[in-house]
Amino acid sequence: MKRNIFLAAAIILFVIINRPVYSQDIQRPKLVVGIVVDQMRFDYLYKYLPYYGKGGFRRLMNEGSNFTFAHYNYDATKTAPGHASIYTGTTPFFNGIIANDWYDRVTGKNVNAVADPNYKSVGSLDDEGQASPNKLRSTTITDQLKLATKKRSKVFSISLKNRAAVLPGGHMPDGVFWYNMNTGDFVTSSYYMKSLPKWVDEFNKKKLSDKYLAKGWKLFLPEDKYSISAPDESPSESDQFNEGHTSFPHTFENVKFEDRYRVLPNTPFGDDLVAELSKAALINENLGKGIWTDFLAISFSSPDFMGHDYGTESYEIQDAYLRLDASIADLLSTLDKTIGIFFF
Repeated sequence: MKRNIFLAAAIILFVIINRPVYSQDIQRPKLVVGIVVDQMRFDYLYKYLPYYGKGGFRRLMNEGSNFTFAHYNYDATKTAPGHASIYTGTTPFFNGIIANDWYDRVTGKNVNAVADPNYKSVGSLDDEGQASPNKLRSTTITDQLKLATKKRSKVFSISLKNRAAVLPGGHMPDGVFWYNMNTGDFVTSSYYMKSLPKWVDEFNKKKLSDKYLAKGWKLFLPEDKYSISAPDESPSESDQFNEGHTSFPHTFENVKFEDRYRVLPNTPFGDDLVAELSKAALINENLGKGIWTDFLAISFSSPDFMGHDYGTESYEIQDAYLRLDASIADLLSTLDKTIGIFFF
């Protein structure tokens, strides 16, 4: 019999998918998976629904709970306060993460939500890993899980952005990893550990970033499926790849060598990297296989990068969500095979 999994998915707010618990048969979930899609608007669920497969967003909507009147009650809809609010269950006024960056009246300096020079990078020689959750003033759901189980539960958090990985992980996770814009690898901070786990090292050695860069970015579906989006060639879009145009297909041939890893998050391949590392964490850390409930926090950040650069009506954004739908379907399939999912 496959073990249960408690799956939580989010667009900007949590959509919780749970298994009913009865007093005569208390079965705690073996694993909670929190998925946040940065800058995903609610209407994208329906706008692109005809082009989604059966196993991704469509499955979450059909088999899970879909909160159609969810809203937020704070002003700064940015990455850091959004993730902090989702995982703490409270607003920036209380959790302390009021923006991605802000002016600190005590020190007289601008500060970042998670940047922390008191810690060193782990997995690189630059400062990409200098981060911590020390500015987060309240506990997260992942912290509460750790406290409830006396730290027996495992908590891992993964994202392209450091703030989208650090804040969901809370103050006492077992591992938090994010993408290094300089190397194309995943790194962490000495706040969490002294060296990367062997499985993260092995993942980095695969150099998936280079493989994605080599193959370029083509449309996921035939071009006629993108007629609901604005014209592909648009002056309002950013020419991220120095191609002299903004229409498909895209290649990375004209991107400066030193900029290639910074450009990758502006494509769906950034989400693919996060999905692959998440599956590696699931398998190598044996998440959901123990006595205690574990938590895997995943944040897909590429839609946010692309939304800024291409606009919400672009071919690129539509293609990003079609590909993300396939990635989520693959992730759910992996969870089905390794643990088993129960929706409510």
